[in-house]
Amino acid sequence: MTEGDAQHTVRHADVADADIIGRLLHDFNTEFEEITPGPEALADRVRELLAGDDFVVLLAGTKPSGLAVLRFRPSIWTAGLECYLAELYVQPEHRAHGHGKALMAAVLETAKARGTDYIEVATSEDDVAARALYERFGFINRERGADGPLMYVYEREL
Repeated sequence: MTEGDAQHTVRHADVADADIIGRLLHDFNTEFEEITPGPEALADRVRELLAGDDFVVLLAGTKPSGLAVLRFRPSIWTAGLECYLAELYVQPEHRAHGHGKALMAAVLETAKARGTDYIEVATSEDDVAARALYERFGFINRERGADGPLMYVYEREL
């Protein structure tokens, strides 16, 4: 799967890419001051998840400089699947060069090919670049809809 020139190549990752994915996910969390178990632990978990049918990682760039992590599950509301775009990350030095656009195009293509009816993604209010990218690809911010209430995202560790 590709988008644009070789610099913007996007491909499906496999188990052999787990170390690269672990490093990128670790860098992502470190950059945004989030807790990370470290690149090795992330790589081990990615190896496990890639063995299943509900986890897809897309890698951008000839030497991967970005990724998109997708989770699929049956939808309650439709006959198809729903997709959760769990992570989208491009290394800082590679931003504003088309990698995010290439990843998003590949996300949509992959989700459609898997029979997905809709995609969900969450980001923080201050991540203006991510919000702009999602909106450019037709995502609608349901939090601030004029016809609906403000929505909140909660999580709890167990």
